[in-house]
This record gives sequence, structure tokens and C-alpha cells, in this order.
Amino acid sequence: MSERSEDKTVPEESQDEGVNRLAWFLTGAVIGATVAILYAPKAGKDTRKYLSKSAQAGKEAVTETTNDIVDSGRELFDRGRRIVDDAAALFDRARKMVRGN
Repeated sequence: MSERSEDKTVPEESQDEGVNRLAWFLTGAVIGATVAILYAPKAGKDTRKYLSKSAQAGKEAVTETTNDIVDSGRELFDRGRRIVDDAAALFDRARKMVRGN
């Protein structure tokens, strides 16, 4: 049973880590974009290119983090389903034993 309790904490930690990474990334992206705009030594066209590239990198990071969160959710769901199936099988066996079948 201790093995199962350890399994339950791993996906939750993984999910929390993904959410935390996303929050820190978004915070950094906003700060970086603000600083870039305020202190841009380049022409407007160059600044727009830079911001476009930064936005694309941010989009890719958000997509990756989202995929990680979805994968963690699927793993958690699958583990939960296995636990429920095991519990149902144990319940059925116990019920049959009580009835004498």
C-alpha cells in the first residue's frame, strides 16, 4: 500500500511543477517584453522582429508545458482507473467469499 501512496504524489508534483514553470515563464516573458520595449536601442522594425521571435519562443514553451500537464493528467487518470478496477475486483472476491461461492 505504501507503494501506491508514493505513486499518487508523483503525478501531483509533476503537475505542480508544470504549472509553476508556466507561471514563471509567463512572468519572465512579460518582464522581458516590457524592458525590451522601454529600452529598445533599435529601430521599430527591428524591435518588432525581436518581439515576434520572443513571442514565438514563448508560444512554443507554453505549448510544451501544456503538453506536459496533459500527459501528467492522463497518467494520473490511468493510475486512478487501475486503482478503482483493483478495488472493484477485491470487493467482488470478498463478497463471493462472504456468500460462500
